[in-house]
Amino acid sequence: MFSYSLNQAIPINLPKSISLVIKREDLIHPFVSGNKFRKLKYNLLQAKAENQSTLLTFGGAYSNHIAAVAYAGKENGFQTIGIIRGDELGDKIESNPTLKFAQECGMQFEFVYRETYRLKTEATFLEQLQQQYGAFYLIPEGGTNTFAIQGCEEILTPDDASFDYVACAIGTGGTISGIINSVLPHQKVLGFPALKGNFLQDEIRNFVRQDNWKLITDYHFGGYGKVTNDLIDWINQFYDQTQIPLDPVYTGKMVFGIVDLIAKNYFPENAKILLIHTGGLQGIQGMNLKLKNKGLPILHTHD
Repeated sequence: MFSYSLNQAIPINLPKSISLVIKREDLIHPFVSGNKFRKLKYNLLQAKAENQSTLLTFGGAYSNHIAAVAYAGKENGFQTIGIIRGDELGDKIESNPTLKFAQECGMQFEFVYRETYRLKTEATFLEQLQQQYGAFYLIPEGGTNTFAIQGCEEILTPDDASFDYVACAIGTGGTISGIINSVLPHQKVLGFPALKGNFLQDEIRNFVRQDNWKLITDYHFGGYGKVTNDLIDWINQFYDQTQIPLDPVYTGKMVFGIVDLIAKNYFPENAKILLIHTGGLQGIQGMNLKLKNKGLPILHTHD
């Protein structure tokens, strides 16, 4: 896999001489973009070091992680198995852009009931999967483990030292953990969870070595995978202004939150803010299918 990322100034007028720059991690790779590239980098190296030939992981219907593991596995010579949340999806692969892509990359699926899916970290369930599929290298749901955090510690570079704040969206907590471990003492990390609640605090504390971070839990728009007409309209307006595509599950909500906090006077004068674009754009196609079915406005930010 190759990587390509850049810092891009966001050309919108902001008060108090605040500057906003977005790190385009979505440009790292056409199919394994953003934090998925970072999270998989050292996991793939570890799987090879263990002489494993199969990767097994977990995800939902439109999971960026499932799509990324499927492609990265194909590109690096691994068989891939996806344990998918939702037994009803088994006959819907052709109509689901994410699952269709993963299958075309060679991923084998097992569709499980949601009650069964909740056992994904239980030793007995993992033992059953080993009996069923043989030896495999396990990558957790969302990809977060110590190897993933090691990869995410490489997101920031020496060129980012001038920023006062670094902001990113949060799913399982791996990306922000890597960023927290690599920021400088004068920088503060702001995390925007895509899920309701504040339960990720303890999860993140397990992985980080610094305390200059804060979770802002007011911008989940109803919870994971939930969107509103206002959010869709805002993401579309942002794209029209900047030509930067945002996904509606993660980065779109985070950028909305930062712009809203600027308007609410959260940041001091001359604050320099770096936003991490964690990718996730492959999920827009699936989200637009859901929005169309509900007769709602769609995202026009990405092919």
